[in-house]
Amino acid sequence: MARQTPAPEARSVRLLKVGEQVRHVISELLMRQHVHDDVLSAHTVSVTEVRMSPDLRHATVFIKPLLGKDEDIVLKALRTNTAYFQKEVAGKLKLKYAAKVRFQADDSFDVASHIDSLLADPRVARDIVAEGDADDSAS
Repeated sequence: MARQTPAPEARSVRLLKVGEQVRHVISELLMRQHVHDDVLSAHTVSVTEVRMSPDLRHATVFIKPLLGKDEDIVLKALRTNTAYFQKEVAGKLKLKYAAKVRFQADDSFDVASHIDSLLADPRVARDIVAEGDADDSAS
């Protein structure tokens, strides 16, 4: 049976703190262009979230290139330089084990855009307004 990823509110504070520290380290490396990669130097990349495994041995790094352009190319460049990122994270954070870093595209912005477009649909807006009127008359 597959194990479910706990909801953000169910994760421990330590996992969240370490994830945030890893996010800062990787963001700093990308911002200061310490990674000697032409693709990464040519793109602005946002590190939106880092999720740590409960044993702090694995870090899933969610990224989004500026305007979502060339996402596959940027992901490939990041994955090529994974060893460098792992070494830097291990050097800057004094943890018992060096976390294995894995990069993934952050789809949350795409999902949010899709939800916004659904809510902007006139048929849905009509239902929302009609439902709001029913709540006002019940009060």
